[in-house]
Amino acid sequence: MVKYVFVTGGVVSGLGKGITGASLGRLLKARGYRVVMKKFDPYINIDPGTMNPIQHGEVFVTDDGTETDLDLGHYERFINESLNKNSNVTTGKIYGAVINKERHGDYGGGTVQVIPHITNEIKSRFVTEDVDGVDTVAIIEIGGTAGDIESQPFLEAIRQFQADVGRENAIVIQVTLIPYLKASGELKTKPAQMSAKNLQSMGIWPNILVCRSDYPLDEHLKEKLALFCNVKKEHVLENLDAEFLYEVPIMLEKENFAKAVCDSLNIACPEPDLKEWEQMLDNLHHPDKEVTVSLVGKYVSLHDAYLSVVEALKHGGISNRAKVNINWIDSEEITKENVENKLKDSDALIVPGGFGTRGIEGMITAIGYAREKKKPFLGICLGMQLSLIEYARNVAGLEGATSTEFDENAKYPVIHIMPDKEGLEDVGGTLRLGSYPCDLTDNTIARSLYGEEHITERHRHRYEVNNEYREILTKAGLVFSGMSPDKRIVEMLELPTHPFFVATQAHPEFKSRPDKVHPLFRGFIKAAIEYKEKTVKEG
Repeated sequence: MVKYVFVTGGVVSGLGKGITGASLGRLLKARGYRVVMKKFDPYINIDPGTMNPIQHGEVFVTDDGTETDLDLGHYERFINESLNKNSNVTTGKIYGAVINKERHGDYGGGTVQVIPHITNEIKSRFVTEDVDGVDTVAIIEIGGTAGDIESQPFLEAIRQFQADVGRENAIVIQVTLIPYLKASGELKTKPAQMSAKNLQSMGIWPNILVCRSDYPLDEHLKEKLALFCNVKKEHVLENLDAEFLYEVPIMLEKENFAKAVCDSLNIACPEPDLKEWEQMLDNLHHPDKEVTVSLVGKYVSLHDAYLSVVEALKHGGISNRAKVNINWIDSEEITKENVENKLKDSDALIVPGGFGTRGIEGMITAIGYAREKKKPFLGICLGMQLSLIEYARNVAGLEGATSTEFDENAKYPVIHIMPDKEGLEDVGGTLRLGSYPCDLTDNTIARSLYGEEHITERHRHRYEVNNEYREILTKAGLVFSGMSPDKRIVEMLELPTHPFFVATQAHPEFKSRPDKVHPLFRGFIKAAIEYKEKTVKEG
C-alpha cells in the first residue's frame, strides 16, 4: 500500500521544504520503506529547461532526460534514488494536458473548469505505483507558499485527494516560520498560526508543523502552536539552521520527525540504520586537509546556478576528509593579463556547463592557465568543449578554433552540431538529454577512476566534438578517454602529460551523493590535495 505525505510551505518561501522532504525520505528509507519523491511547482512554464539559471538556479536532469527543478537534486542526493519524468510537475504541464484532452474531445463537449478538470489532472499525478509487498511512502512537495494564487488548485487537489484515499493515508506537513523580533526579544507564533488557518480555511488540517527558527522553541511556544493550529504538541517540531545541509536528517531524527510521520500514517516506525550517513557526517565535520577550487563560470552571481557542482565538490571533499573552499570567478572578468592573479592561489580549477557566447574567452584563458601550470582541471559539458577549443588553438595549431555555437562561419569548427545525428535525435539542434552509455579507454585517468569500462552519465547539451578534427587533436597529444559505444561521439578527454586534466561532455555532478561520491569528483579533489602538498613542499 502507498501512503502519502504532502509538504507545504507557510509564511514565506525559501524555508527549506525540499530539504525537509528529502530529510524525511532519508529517515524513512533508513527504516526500510520504499520512498518516492515528487515536486509540484506552481509556475506556468512546462519545465525549467528554458528558464534563466541566474533567476531560477540550475536545471537538474534525470536519467530519462527530464529537465527539472533543482529540488530534485536534493531528493536524489538524500535518498540515493534516481527520479524520472513523473517526479516534477508544473502548472504548465497540468494545463497543457487538460487543454490537449479538451481539443481531443475527451470531455465530451462539456465546460472545462478548474474543478474538477484541473484538480483531477493534479490528483492523477499524485498517484504513485503500488508495488506488491513493498511498503511505500510518496513524499510530495508543493512549491510556493500557502495563500499564493498559483498554489490554490494544488491545495484543493490535496483536500480532494485526502477525501479519496482517507486522511490516515495522506497527511500534510506544514513548513512554517517562527520569526524572532529583536526589539522585543521574542519568537512570534502568529505568522505560523495564520498560515495554518489559511490551510484550514481550504479544508486542509496540517498533521505536523516543522518550524524554521533561529532559536529553539520552548515548551510554552510548542503548546501555543499546538493549541491554535490544532495539531498534537509532539507534532510541533523545531528545525534550526544547520552548518551543513546533510546534518538536517539527523537533527530532525532527534526531533522524532519520522515517528510523528509514521504515527500520523499509522505505520510502523522501526529503528533506523543511519550508520553510513553518520560516517559521512563525521568525515564532513572532521577534515584533516583543506583545498581551494576556483569555479570559473558565467552564472556565478547566483550560486544555485551551479548547485549540483558545488555539492559534488563537497562530496569529493568528504570522501578525502578535506574541506573544499570555492573561489567563485566570473569568467567575463578573466583576461590574459589578470588570469595569474585570479587563479594562482587555487589548488584546482573547474569549468562547469552553460550556454551562449558570454564569458567564453575568459573560460578558455583560465583553462589554458590550468593546462600550462599543471594545475588540476575538471571540465564539465561546456567546460569540456572549451578545453578542446583551447587545446586546438594553442597546441594543435588551429588558430581561431571555436564552436559553431559561437561562430557559425568558424574556420576551424572543432565543436559543432553533428550532421550525422539522424539516428540519435533531430538535426535541428534538440538537446541531448538524459543518460547515455560511454566506453572508457584503457590506461587513462578516467578508466582508473571509474574502475570499469562501461559507464553511463547524464547529458544536457546541443553541441559535440567535430569528428573531422579528432585525428589532428589526437596527433597533437589529446586523448579521447571516453567514447559512445558506436565511437561516433566523444564523451571524455584528458591530457596524459598533465597530473589531472579531465573533461567530460556529461554532467557527472547530477549522480554524486554525499555518501557515494562520484569518482570524477573524488579523483579531482584528491588531485587538488596532491597539488597543494607538492606546492607547499617545493616552497
